[in-house]
Amino acid sequence: MNILAMDTSNQLLGVAIVKDGVTLGEHVMHGHRDHSVRLLPAIEQLMKETKTTPADLDRIVVGQGPGSYTGVRISMATAKTMAWALGIDVIGVSSLEGLAHQGELFSGYVCPFFDARRGQVYTALYASNSDSFEQIDEIVNPLFSDWLEQLREKGERILFLSPDIEMYRSMIIEILGEQAIIPEAAIHYARPSVLAQIGAARKADDLHQIVPNYVRMTEAESNWLKQQEQQK
Repeated sequence: MNILAMDTSNQLLGVAIVKDGVTLGEHVMHGHRDHSVRLLPAIEQLMKETKTTPADLDRIVVGQGPGSYTGVRISMATAKTMAWALGIDVIGVSSLEGLAHQGELFSGYVCPFFDARRGQVYTALYASNSDSFEQIDEIVNPLFSDWLEQLREKGERILFLSPDIEMYRSMIIEILGEQAIIPEAAIHYARPSVLAQIGAARKADDLHQIVPNYVRMTEAESNWLKQQEQQK
């Protein structure tokens, strides 16, 4: 199975081509403000490097968010358009889940998170059991300080993974102390090749139903609801 994976949900733009579980090529680039103009050229370049044609692709896996509203929409729209044009499957995978899999061998909880501004984060909790790596708490958008207090009550070691780790390192250590594990050598982003591996084992999504997972409403949606309430 040939899979094209892409993710522009956060600071990094990532694309990968995986064939039968083997990563043929993977590009990860910084510069989230340029995702809209860099994604298609990145896909084209990677396909040339791996000698992959559009007709070779069997499915497309896309980072479904949460993260930047605009970033998530860019890769989602691209993935859906390509899947529709090629007549192939599209599968959405949580960008948090892709990040969490960097710690799937960790003995304890794994907490991936993305900064959501104003002290808030997008996050969830994962853990390995005897035969799988699973999400054990739903994706939420809390104040990070409140979330850390909840994690402290679990009394277990917790591995933190995030491209925004330095922004919150001192807070994590202050609240959780030795309960917190922050690996120095970890890959603190969701690799598109990992998204492809996750998506390879899942059923296809309905092309017309799959949507970004923003977790919270956009500011425009929130303002619209406030206006509706004021008019009642």
